[in-house]
Amino acid sequence: MQLLRALGPFFGLFALIAMTLATPTRALTLLRDPDIEYALKQLAAPVLKAAGLSPTRVDILLIDDRNLNAFVVDRDSIFIHSGLILKMNNPAMLQSVIAHEAAHITNGHLVRRPINMRNARTAAGLGSVLAAAAAIAAGAGEAAGAVALGAQTTAQRLFFAHTRAEENAADQSGLRYLATAGVDPQGAVEVMNIFRGQEALSKYRQDPYARTHPLSADRFRVIKRLADAYSDKARDNPEADYWFARAKGKLSAFQRSPKWTLTRAGESGFEDVKLMRQAVAHHRSAQTSKAVAAIDRAIAQRPQDPFLYELKGQILMESRNFRAATAAYGRAVNLAPENALILGSYGRALMAEGKVSQAQQYLEKSRARDGRDVRVMRDLAATHARMGNNGMASLVTSERYAMMGRLEDAGIHAKRASDLLPRGSTGWLRAQDMLSAAKAAENKRR
Repeated sequence: MQLLRALGPFFGLFALIAMTLATPTRALTLLRDPDIEYALKQLAAPVLKAAGLSPTRVDILLIDDRNLNAFVVDRDSIFIHSGLILKMNNPAMLQSVIAHEAAHITNGHLVRRPINMRNARTAAGLGSVLAAAAAIAAGAGEAAGAVALGAQTTAQRLFFAHTRAEENAADQSGLRYLATAGVDPQGAVEVMNIFRGQEALSKYRQDPYARTHPLSADRFRVIKRLADAYSDKARDNPEADYWFARAKGKLSAFQRSPKWTLTRAGESGFEDVKLMRQAVAHHRSAQTSKAVAAIDRAIAQRPQDPFLYELKGQILMESRNFRAATAAYGRAVNLAPENALILGSYGRALMAEGKVSQAQQYLEKSRARDGRDVRVMRDLAATHARMGNNGMASLVTSERYAMMGRLEDAGIHAKRASDLLPRGSTGWLRAQDMLSAAKAAENKRR
């Protein structure tokens, strides 16, 4: 798991997307971890199928923020704050959040939103999404959001705010999806109980969820009534229990203190999850031998699990044992050859060993499968620069800055790329897209 922040040398698990707002101390991070994202996919799959959505098409993406929120901005991505996942007590609660956001997609609640003009899969589109999310999390939708978006209106109204009618419709549809998927609908009631009383607080004291999803006593009563009506549809699902324990266990191991993790490592009842959490805790305490021993024991239990090898690779990489890290990542790639995040980590390890040309091949594969990993973009730019391809290095740097919401910097590097790349080439056309996005943002700020 690679949770990258501006600070914190042990957080190599997620790919960093730093989103600078009006105040320099405030940033949002998109957490990219192949293990957690796979676990969330497993939890989401039955709910998304019940909603008529493709589990392979809709991504469940994690934002590093202790505030509680979840939102959608297009048909392909559901964003969940890490704080909300850590607040969940069981898989049904998390699945109810996914079902509710899926309902906003299927009920057509995104049509009126300008964000649909800039898909969150694009560099500039993702940058705008995270800027707006940061504004809402900070409780400053009008000021910070407008600055970050280069717009003269509120980020909340543009991107996130739902009407009461939309919330009621999403509640009803979401609970129906849970029932169809055999998920306990009481999970939705438990989630709503977390937010009880929020509607009585000022907007600056509310969780972002309450600022973007209208709450009321009537809404609570309707959810409880519907959940009771669907209660006979719930089925036991040990697989969901496992993937929930794995996602939350790994996330908490990187976000809580190592001491906290070690005292609770075995609370889920799954031995491999316990060992994985212990490995993370030891690694973050700079006890590499203990970390490697723990992850090796986990691998012994699940020898075909690519994500355990990926974690071993991270531990070794951040301990500067590059050759062993490359071997671990290579094994992960063999087991999951299409996973973009694992491919990116392997490319990074190869680059650390000085194998620049080979590293570039895997980094390009990673970017082609998922272009939202800023670490991959940074490393890919470095490989182009080392190989003397300065035009492509500037282009990839431009796209990375766009994902960080820094469109002025993106424009500067796009101009360099445009001057260096052959006119009409694929790279040159990508540079024109970045120049257009930077110019549009500049015009909005005027």
